[in-house]
Amino acid sequence: MFPNDLPGFDGDTLHEECGVFGILAPGEDVARVTYFALYALQHRGQESAGIATYDEGSIHVHHGMGLVAQAFSEPELSQLTGSMAVGHTRYSTSGSVRANNCGPILTQSDLGSIVVAHNGNLTNAVALREELESHGEVFESSTDSEVLARVIARAPGVTIVDRIRNAMARMIGAFSLAILAEGRVFAVRDPYGVRPLCLGTLHGHKVVASETAALMTIGATFDREVEAGEIVELREGDVVSHGATPASHEALCLFEMIYFARPDSQIRGLRLHEARQRMGRELYREHPIEADVVVGLPDSATPATIGYAKESGIPYAEALIKNRYIGRTFIQPDQKLRERGVSLKFNVIPEVVAGKRVVLVDDTIVRGTTSRPIVNLLRDAGAKEIHMRVHAPPIVWPCYLGVDFARREELIAARLSVQEIGEEIGADSIAYLSLDGLFRAIGSNGAGFCTGCLTGSYPVPAFTSLDKLALEVRSKNGSRATKVGIAK
Repeated sequence: MFPNDLPGFDGDTLHEECGVFGILAPGEDVARVTYFALYALQHRGQESAGIATYDEGSIHVHHGMGLVAQAFSEPELSQLTGSMAVGHTRYSTSGSVRANNCGPILTQSDLGSIVVAHNGNLTNAVALREELESHGEVFESSTDSEVLARVIARAPGVTIVDRIRNAMARMIGAFSLAILAEGRVFAVRDPYGVRPLCLGTLHGHKVVASETAALMTIGATFDREVEAGEIVELREGDVVSHGATPASHEALCLFEMIYFARPDSQIRGLRLHEARQRMGRELYREHPIEADVVVGLPDSATPATIGYAKESGIPYAEALIKNRYIGRTFIQPDQKLRERGVSLKFNVIPEVVAGKRVVLVDDTIVRGTTSRPIVNLLRDAGAKEIHMRVHAPPIVWPCYLGVDFARREELIAARLSVQEIGEEIGADSIAYLSLDGLFRAIGSNGAGFCTGCLTGSYPVPAFTSLDKLALEVRSKNGSRATKVGIAK
């Protein structure tokens, strides 16, 4: 059992698959730079991490389970030599939590070794894998990332760029990639641009990352986003675009703006902290309430909580204090602690809420399993009234494109009306930001975003499975959490 399986903080948050990073920087300690970039992307996945480097014809790889700091030691980093690297930090939306599912994925082709770090989800992974197996491929993991890597390796084409492009035409779903092949580094984004991917410059060298926050952490400057359907090659001091083949419309995941990406990241010219504050302002305009204090669920709802407080004039205060380390333990609590549920993760400052009418701002309610315990915590601390406000519309449909949350029958907003949700979680009132209000907050007319989980309208038409374990098989080679050197 992993930390997110503990009661009280297991089912009411969204989890995304991965963060990816790539660098071409002769003379730099590329493994160390990648390590710290992955640190900055760890909010996108905490189950495992890996780095692959290229050094004079050999590829060195190390994977490890857990957080980035748990996955690597100083001696292990020092052995990841070379002038270029790709890195990956994982949350599983395809395949279980085990060592041989760690990224980045290494596979072989007649062009040499190919290493792929993948953020997203292939909706036709099962069909692609069955086809590859019919041609003799033997898989080592149960992830769609390995399927994707092998589709590239086996695609027709004289060059790796040809193969990537031909493979892209066969892959349905979301994929933002950092690829190491032929002694070169590539950044690739799916034709819909579902997951973010950006380019930057570090001391004259080129890097690619899932988010601009990672660029800031390592001291790189932000250059631009990788376009939907684009293949970009990192070269010394420059990047070369091998062209883009976008879909008829872009479909960036709307929850990157609401929740997933760090608030200090920038997407489509918007600093997300500011965008989320505007969501909070719109939330108050749509659903005002008389109250004494506005508190947010830390940390993801903090910017919107600030916006709600500013627009309403109701004082903002910290009332819920998050234990930021309880979700990082692999040790299970005893039964008495398990019964305390969400209080393992949050404490309340009673003086902030006692005798007061409280507005509680959250970013999402998925199953509702965490919301009632938090409302109860505030009530037990003396809150007179609790008014839940959510700065996103209700989630009523599943996601097929790289977000791990419930099946439709498990989604509280698919089963209950808004009023019934309020009654279910024990709030005195509840309201959600409308989709129009959300688009106003981000300055959009609604075009260019995936709203599938909110509206049931998805950018891709065909889905093979909702089961994240659909590709689960026994690994032939066991753990991959070791360093290897492979001749090109």
